[in-house]
Amino acid sequence: MLSSLHLNPTLNYATLNYSSTLLLLRGSRRRTRRGGANDSLVSTAHPARQYPSLSASLAPAREEERKEEALLPPHLRPESLPRHVAVIMDGNSRWAKARGLPSSAGHEAGYHTLKKMVELSCQWGIRALTVFAFSSENWTRPKMEVDFLMTLFENVLKESLGEFLREGIRICIIGDSSELPQSLQKLAKEVVDKTKNNTQIDLIVAISYSGRKEITQACQNIAQKVKDGLLEPEDITESHIEEELETNCIPEFPNPDLLIRTSGELRLSNFLLWQSAYTELFFTNTYWPDFGEADYIEALTSFQNRQRRFGQRIN
Repeated sequence: MLSSLHLNPTLNYATLNYSSTLLLLRGSRRRTRRGGANDSLVSTAHPARQYPSLSASLAPAREEERKEEALLPPHLRPESLPRHVAVIMDGNSRWAKARGLPSSAGHEAGYHTLKKMVELSCQWGIRALTVFAFSSENWTRPKMEVDFLMTLFENVLKESLGEFLREGIRICIIGDSSELPQSLQKLAKEVVDKTKNNTQIDLIVAISYSGRKEITQACQNIAQKVKDGLLEPEDITESHIEEELETNCIPEFPNPDLLIRTSGELRLSNFLLWQSAYTELFFTNTYWPDFGEADYIEALTSFQNRQRRFGQRIN
């Protein structure tokens, strides 16, 4: 599973050797801070007798909903939760430095944080989780660091494929894959293909990703269609652009409802620029490795207490 940090000297992604840093991590993970329509079709008296096929088809979905509601913390309302959550995971390096640990310890801790967040998202009914693993700007970092991160990504994908399949996690990888090592490109394609029929949750991983570049590429694709006579300029709509964006890999809900950024930074850093037009933003001073269940609940509670107007006036 992928975990990362954007625009930080080290990325929190996953682990190569757990044993090398777990002893250092024990005792040091202390918190660090910087400061109903279908129901009308079924008879309430004898639903199974009058509509056996409809009743049978609805039963598994309702049972699944009941399970998710049972796992929710008491003050979270299932009908008010975001369907799609995006995360800029920040603060691994500072978390490690504050404990006198190497940056790799921050990566390890960040990996476990993401793994837990995916687990909670599955339990609580979040349908999509998008994480910023590596930005296009991160290629300017020292070669040794970049090579190390590419190896991390590859090893984690290999080790996590079985878990993705068992837990029903569908993987979608966005970004400029042509910049990645050939072995990582091949593995990423394999993981995406093998998990494409999973339905529990979509985990979208942004690697070598740039929001501006994504929009530019979408415009270029549309321009080519105009050039080829497939589309008239005056017929271009927002929908045409959205169809060309990489997040269209989950067309059910490509735009995040909630975006979380940790470590006290207050910016998007070129992440999901088009998709975040009406996304609710949540910033926390907590470093990513310390972002736990209570922090996630705080972010979700903040989201469900907001009134989303989408530019409309609501009396």
